[in-house]
Amino acid sequence: MATSTESMLKVVEPATEQVLAEIPQAGVEEADAAIARAKEAFPAWKRIAPGERAAIMRAIASAISAKAEDLARLEARNVGKPIGDARAEVGLVVDVFNYYAGAPERLLGETIPVAGGVDMTFREPLGVVGLITPWNFPLPIASWKVAPALAAGNTVVLKPAELTPLTALELERIAREAGLPEGVLNVVVGPGRVVGERLVEHPDVAKVAFTGSTAVGRRVSQLASERIKRVTLELGGKSANIVFADADLEKAAASAPLAVFGNAGQDCCARSRILVQRSALDAFMGALEDAVEALRVGDPLDESTQMGPLISADQREKVGSYVGDGAPVAIRGSAPEGPGYWFPPTVLAPVSNDDRAAREEIFGPVACVIPFDTEEEAVAIANDTEYGLSGSIWTTNGARALRVARGLETGTISVNSNTSVRVTTPFGGFKQSGLGRELGPHALDYYTELKNVFMSTE
Repeated sequence: MATSTESMLKVVEPATEQVLAEIPQAGVEEADAAIARAKEAFPAWKRIAPGERAAIMRAIASAISAKAEDLARLEARNVGKPIGDARAEVGLVVDVFNYYAGAPERLLGETIPVAGGVDMTFREPLGVVGLITPWNFPLPIASWKVAPALAAGNTVVLKPAELTPLTALELERIAREAGLPEGVLNVVVGPGRVVGERLVEHPDVAKVAFTGSTAVGRRVSQLASERIKRVTLELGGKSANIVFADADLEKAAASAPLAVFGNAGQDCCARSRILVQRSALDAFMGALEDAVEALRVGDPLDESTQMGPLISADQREKVGSYVGDGAPVAIRGSAPEGPGYWFPPTVLAPVSNDDRAAREEIFGPVACVIPFDTEEEAVAIANDTEYGLSGSIWTTNGARALRVARGLETGTISVNSNTSVRVTTPFGGFKQSGLGRELGPHALDYYTELKNVFMSTE
C-alpha cells in the first residue's frame, strides 16, 4: 500500500481522450494528514454558533453560484456530460447548500414526559466524517454529503473519484474563500484501495458515506463493521420504468430515452428496464424509436448535445459486452466517430428479465424493453432484482399508481415522471441499493448521534 505521493494523476477528457489536468496523487500519508486536520478543527466547528455556521453555508452557496459557469464547463469536460446538464447540476449544488444552511438553527431535540424530572434529547455531530464520491455526478453528490455533514457540525475528509476529481478540488477552494475555517473540509485525491480504505479503517473517522457500486459498497460495509463505524451507502440500481396501456404513451416514450441515456446511462437511477404492457407494446416502440433517433449525441460543450461520451475506454468495452450477447437490438441511435469514448444509445427488445442485460447494472446507454400482461406481473418483474433504488410508473389510473407504488421494493418512485432527485426529499434505496438516506431533512439523521439527557427535579 502506498504511503505518500510519488506520482501525478492524469485526468483525461472523455470527449477527446486528451489529458485535461495533472494533479498530485495522494496515499496513506496524505489521508492521515487530512484526517488529523479535520480532527483538530472539529471542536471549534462543533462549538460555533448555529447562526454563524448557517451564514458560512449561505456564503458557500453564493460563491458556488458566482462560479457556476466555470464549474459547469469543468464538470462537462471532466465527466463528458452535456453542458446544459452540468449547469443544472451546479444549480442543484447551490440549492443543496442553501437548503442545509437552514439546518444548524433547526437541529431540534425533544422533551419527553417522564417521572421525577425532565428528559430531553440533543442531536450531536459525529466528529470527522469520510465522504467517498463517484465519477458520474462528482459535484452534486459531493454536495449531498458535504452540506448536511457541515450543517450538523462535523468536519469532513472528501475523497472524490480519481477519474473526476477536479470540481471537488474547486469546491474545497471556494469553501475556504467563502469563510469555512481551515481543516473543516479537506479533499484528498487518491486510489480507492488506498485513500478510500484508509478513511474507512482510520480510528479517528467516525462515519463513512459512500456512493458507488454495490460490490465496493460491500467492501466498505465489511471494513466499517470491524470498528462498528457508522455508514451510509448509495449503491447500484436496475430501475424499472413501468408503462401501462392506459398511460399517455407519447409522453412516456418521449421521456424514456433520457431516463436511461442521460449522462450516457452512467446513472444509478437509470430506468434501464422499460416494462411495457403487451397491448401497448407496438405503439410504444414506434414512439420510442422516434425519440431515440432524435437524441443528439456529441460534444459536451455544444449547447444542443443531449448525451456525451462514456467516462473511459474500459467503460465503453464493458457496455459493449451487453450488446450482441443474445438480446436483439431493436433500436440503435447514432454516435460520433473518432476520438472520444462514444457509444450509441441502444434499445434491446424484447428482453426477458432473466437475461444478463436485464439483471446486471450496465451503467451505459443500453435499455431493455420487457413486455408484461397484468399489473401483478409488472410488479413481480420490477421486484425481481437485487436492486431497489428508483423507478417510474406511467398510468392514468390513480388507484393503480398507488397500488403499484406501494408494491414496489424501491426507495424512490415517480408517477408519470422520470425524476428521482429533489433537494427537499429523501433519496436512497432498498435491498442491495444501499443503506440510509441522502437529501431532505432525513440526511441530517445520518450525520448526528441522538443523545438523551435526564435531569432530576426531585
